[in-house]
Amino acid sequence: MAKKESSLFKLVLSLTIISVLAGFALATVFSKTQEPIEAARIRKNHEAVMKVLPGFDIAHGNLQKINYLLENDKDSVCIHLAFANNRLFGAAVETYTHNAFNGTFTLMVGFNSEGTILETEVLQANETPGLGDKMEKRKSNFALQFIGKSPENTKMDVLKSGGDIVAITAATITSRAFCDAVNRAYNAFMEVKKQVDSVQYE
Repeated sequence: MAKKESSLFKLVLSLTIISVLAGFALATVFSKTQEPIEAARIRKNHEAVMKVLPGFDIAHGNLQKINYLLENDKDSVCIHLAFANNRLFGAAVETYTHNAFNGTFTLMVGFNSEGTILETEVLQANETPGLGDKMEKRKSNFALQFIGKSPENTKMDVLKSGGDIVAITAATITSRAFCDAVNRAYNAFMEVKKQVDSVQYE
């Protein structure tokens, strides 16, 4: 009986040691990879900001980041206000939608100072390959129809819902979600722009 208890104790002790060592190894790997992953995310976001603000020269301007929560939303959007010669050039808005086919995706939308869309860039998405992922410019022309338009005079919704946007074939949900993210970006920018204008022109 004592021999069985001794064997059981050794087994439990061995498993405990293995678990501790495995946990330590995972913690070490996580701590070493977390910083590079975060750095890559920041770099990707900065590159997206510059892509959606064509014509903006960061060397002779500056960016100011503001998080803004729209009424009835649970998550805020991140607005990168771009200033040139102390005047508002436009903004790159990191926006999102929770209405995607596979839950959530995030976009970067660039606007000029009047709210006209300059460019869009997909930041993170997990839409269906060959269907919803065609919202990316390298896979279809869907996103190009937003450039040069403003939600002020263009209804950012698909034709099927009475909007002005031609949906991706067989991916209406993704198309609607894209419009939802763009509208959220525009609404947040316009709210923040009111505050900027009140300071610039007072």
